[in-house]
Parts: sequence; structure tokens; C-alpha cells
Amino acid sequence: MINLGIMLFIGTLNFKLCFSACARAEYEIHGECCPMCAPGNHVYWHCTVDTSTTCVPCPASTYMDEPNKSDKCFPCSVCDARLGLRIKKTCTRSADTICEPLEGFYCTERKKNSCRFAVKHSECYPGQYVKQTGTVCTDTVCGNCIEGTYSYGSFTACRPHSNCEIRGLKEIKPGTMSSDVECGKSVPIPIIVGVIVGVSVGVLLTAVGIKIYHKFKQKRQASDRSITFCSVPIPETDFQCEPPFTSISCLFCFKWRHAMCDLILKETESWS
Repeated sequence: MINLGIMLFIGTLNFKLCFSACARAEYEIHGECCPMCAPGNHVYWHCTVDTSTTCVPCPASTYMDEPNKSDKCFPCSVCDARLGLRIKKTCTRSADTICEPLEGFYCTERKKNSCRFAVKHSECYPGQYVKQTGTVCTDTVCGNCIEGTYSYGSFTACRPHSNCEIRGLKEIKPGTMSSDVECGKSVPIPIIVGVIVGVSVGVLLTAVGIKIYHKFKQKRQASDRSITFCSVPIPETDFQCEPPFTSISCLFCFKWRHAMCDLILKETESWS
């Protein structure tokens, strides 16, 4: 008897709920089932026994994307560049703004079909190659180069080191995983020796020329002083120093002066 009573109570409750519940596009308020407002609108006045729900369009920069009983719309989302975002689709009265990652970024946080936060793609280091290019949803995947190959970090595959001999060049610097081999023209040994000898001879001749010039300059200056000495007359004294010499001191002065001048002039002639 008890079980039968419980079953009758549950059946009566379900019957009441089924017949008292509002339809899917309605909402209940004050015991009345009012029609919901369509997407892009919000409730201005709730319905009454005599009137239906009054709906008005969402104001600018707001939206409502589903049937509703709300008295206001939602604010449109902003695609902030500081969050790595840009506008993919502008906000309307019935749909929120759709954001997407900036160029070179990928989304790390999503809400429905819009991105809420994005970060910049990782960059591969020298010695690595781009194994998988980054997308709006995934980051860049890098791989490491192997011996004998190289990449600056931007290649999609590591490249083999250049062969200098095939190009008729000489290897100047060996390659690494982050740089290629450096090639250059090989200079013949005779040319190198010739350049060294030529430079050495030029330096030697320049040094000898400078030395000869200084020696000639010194002799020229000595010659000029000698000529000046011999061209200066003997200062007059109390005695007459003219031949015939009557004074022993005068005779000595005259002979000494002429002897010195003759010696200097002969030395000067030998220099020239």
C-alpha cells in the first residue's frame, strides 16, 4: 500500500510539471510564460496576462547571441594587440567579436570560436632548422643539424657544407653547424714571395735614401759655415795688417787664416 501511494504521488507531480512548464522559447516570470527575445535583442518589458514580452535591439558595442530573458546585452570583446590578438570578425548585435592571433603568433587560450590570448612563435637557434612551421594554433618545432650540415635557424632543412675544391677555391675557415665553410682564392707561393721581397727592397731603399739625404744636408751646412768664415775680413787692429808685414803678430794672423781657409775649401771640394 505504501509503495502504491508513493507511485501515485510521483505520477501526479510529473503530470503537474509537464502541464505547468513553459515552452523552450519561453521563460516563466510572475507565474506567466513570457516569450524570449531573439538574438540581437534584450527584454525591455516582461509580458503580462494581456501583453507579450517587449524586446529592443542591443545598443552599440553590445551583443546577444541566443534567445534570452535578459534585460541587457553583453559587451563586445576587444582584440588587444598586447595580448597578441587582432580582429578576425567585427562584433554585431547577434555575435561577439572574433579574435585571432597576430602574424607570427599562436593561440594558447580559446573561448568558443575566438582566441583570448596568443604568444609569439618560438625562433630556432643557429644550428637548428624549422622542423614544423608554427600555425595560429601551434608553436614552431625546431630540429638540430647533424655533422657536416648547417643552418642559421631560419632554414626548413639543414644544408650541407660547401665544397671549396669543386668551385676552384681554397677552404679558409671550416664550417660548423651554425655556419657554412668560408672559401677564398688561393694565391701562388711565388707571388707571395715576390710581394714580400718587393716590399723589403722598397723599405731598404727608402732607408738608404733618407740616410744619404741627411748626410748630404749635414755636409752642405758645414760647407756654408766654412764659406762664411773665409769671407769675413780680418777685423782691423791698431796695426796695419797689410803686406809688407812689419808686425810678427800680423804676419802670423794672416798666414793662419789663409791656411785654415785653404784646408776647409779643399775639404769642401772633396765632398762635392
